[in-house]
Amino acid sequence: MANANRPSGLSPVQYLNGSAWNGQSRVYSIDANYATALYIGDPVISGGSADANGVPDIAIYGGTGAIRGVIIGLGVYEGSAGFDPTNLFQTYRSASDSRVWYAKVVDDPNVIFEVQENSNGTQLAAADVGLNTILKSGTGNGYLSGWLLSSATDATPATTATLAVRLMGLVRRQNNAFGAYAKWLVKINVHELGTGTGAAGV
Repeated sequence: MANANRPSGLSPVQYLNGSAWNGQSRVYSIDANYATALYIGDPVISGGSADANGVPDIAIYGGTGAIRGVIIGLGVYEGSAGFDPTNLFQTYRSASDSRVWYAKVVDDPNVIFEVQENSNGTQLAAADVGLNTILKSGTGNGYLSGWLLSSATDATPATTATLAVRLMGLVRRQNNAFGAYAKWLVKINVHELGTGTGAAGV
């Protein structure tokens, strides 16, 4: 049975020590003038500034360099009682929104994520597990991110330490197998809060 084509960006599933992901994240701001759409599942980087309350801001990952984390919640607070970090249940922030938004970001460098492989050309194989590769941007569907894991044709997996993610293996469930749209487990290799330059694949 063919793998289902349901891209959703990156989804946290567990920690490097094998324990299940416990839902922990950190709140970041999104500047009112930021003109790029953001979705649940998008990889992001530090924006280099903060909002009026000192909450650091984020921007979408550009495909190279270190990643800060992955968005798991979005929202905007428009009340007078102050920002409520638990009220982040939106799935999408449009590029044209001119309000300050907030995002819950999984920024722990030891989290492992699930991500769907792109279907272009030659697919990743068992021999690629342990190597590093890149992520490929895609258009969100109005609810979830369109980011994908690059196929072998998009980028040849390698030991190169500067590549974005480490291939940790396939997601192990009945409806998933090597091939187009395979769901993989990856660890962010070049992480802003990790080693900085990443580690060589094996």
